[in-house]
Amino acid sequence: MDFSTVSNILLWGVVIIQGIIIYALTRQVGVLFERVAPAGALAMNKTLEVGQLAPDLALQSLSSGLVNVGGVQGDHKSQLVFFVSPDCPVCKTLLPALKSSAKAESDWLNVILASDGKQDDHAGYVKQQGLSAFPYIVSELLGKSYGVAKLPYAVLIDDQGKVASMGIVNSREHLDSLFEAKDKKVASIQEFMQKSEPDEQYVEVK
Repeated sequence: MDFSTVSNILLWGVVIIQGIIIYALTRQVGVLFERVAPAGALAMNKTLEVGQLAPDLALQSLSSGLVNVGGVQGDHKSQLVFFVSPDCPVCKTLLPALKSSAKAESDWLNVILASDGKQDDHAGYVKQQGLSAFPYIVSELLGKSYGVAKLPYAVLIDDQGKVASMGIVNSREHLDSLFEAKDKKVASIQEFMQKSEPDEQYVEVK
């Protein structure tokens, strides 16, 4: 073979090797993205389970009168019960996202804020943070009935009064994951991602 033929063969060999390397890198990037993708809200709860009927309670709010939490609502909307505290800094940072979500999802969702403690403390919190548009319930019974141990915590109840999703909410992604879990009819986004992951074989490299 002459020099030109050998050069072309070597060049094509280099191109093929580069193509294989790029494909391998692309696949690894995809796997890495799956592993570092934002996790959904962590559903730590020893009282409630997704799919069961939410506790049906009629409780007094600070300014909206009696509020029915759980059960089938007259407007046939879902409820997001969002547990906060004036002493919770993460709760404060999430309030803008909560307000935005409440407005964007208002055609199917009602947002209820909940906490416990002295009502005077919460009245000032509502005014300071501009939360008067939401029913605000101060009730130790509500938190215990819904198994809330850490804040901020949210429970999404569907239009049939069943727990659709729930979990600790530390970011806007966690909040959105509750809605996504409801749409996908799964207990949590973590469960959905685990079911969606293809079986992988791991080879030990020595």
